[in-house]
Amino acid sequence: MSRATFIKSFGYAFSGIAQTFREGRNFKVQLCFAVAAIVLGFAFKIEPHEWLAIIICMGCVLGGECVNTSIEAIVDLVSPDYHELAKRAKDCAAGGVLVCAIASVIVEAIIIVPKFFSLFM
Repeated sequence: MSRATFIKSFGYAFSGIAQTFREGRNFKVQLCFAVAAIVLGFAFKIEPHEWLAIIICMGCVLGGECVNTSIEAIVDLVSPDYHELAKRAKDCAAGGVLVCAIASVIVEAIIIVPKFFSLFM
């Protein structure tokens, strides 16, 4: 792979992220939660290993939403009319993002909730 091709591939990737942002309400909501997690992390002065867990979770959720959006686009391309298998593919992709989001909320709660309660003790 040439250097120019390698650099172009980043442009395509950023274009895909922008496309997901434009098309997906869920991506915007998840981005707001990611910003909230970052703000809480700074507010509670979390440790480097806690930052690592939160960053990995944010990456999984936002990356999963990009994959979900691409799966939805492919399904719409190959099956523009309603089909039960198309619905199943879209539902499973969305479910994968939901699993990542729930796990991320749990990780954030494990990190932040004790720090929050320590303010009152």
